[in-house]
Amino acid sequence: MLKWLWNALACLGLLTLVILGTGLLLLKTELSQWDTKALTTYFRFLKTTYEKKSIVDASVWRFPVVDGLSIEEIDQSLKIIANEHNLKNVGELPLHQQIKAEGHTHYRFVKIYMFCDAQTAADMLDYNDAYSAFLPCRISLIQDKQGKFWLYTFNMDLMLYGGKPLPPELKQQAERVKTSLVDMMNRTIIGDF
Repeated sequence: MLKWLWNALACLGLLTLVILGTGLLLLKTELSQWDTKALTTYFRFLKTTYEKKSIVDASVWRFPVVDGLSIEEIDQSLKIIANEHNLKNVGELPLHQQIKAEGHTHYRFVKIYMFCDAQTAADMLDYNDAYSAFLPCRISLIQDKQGKFWLYTFNMDLMLYGGKPLPPELKQQAERVKTSLVDMMNRTIIGDF
């Protein structure tokens, strides 16, 4: 009886190893079709989601504006730096004004800036129409409930690295836009323009 149990457990162990080996081989084959940064990107995304208990917080980058900068200085800085990076200001939405117009007597400052590199946008759309949901690039200037100003933008890493690799030239263009947006925000928050 003991020998039969031993043989059954050995067979079960072998079967488990075969299934695990096959699964790992399939996983490796599947992951080889993804961008090399996909796993790291998803790990950071899940880690932030877990830490903040918010998928929204994991989906954005947020930068604190140094105290003392005026709205006008922040506004001017964003526009000047965007121009340096050849990103066109294609629109602005003073959301706080719309909220006030619809009945709120006082609402904190919220303005959404829209920037675009038209050629990169066209190339992204030619690659996949779903990218239209991410266009144009947006930076939000928000005054939090304590009065501090923050800049927010979409975490582009998921879009750039979250699936199969983008064609090399398109990836290079999109990474340039990402680098430009991060530079705009890093410089704007300290009033460097």
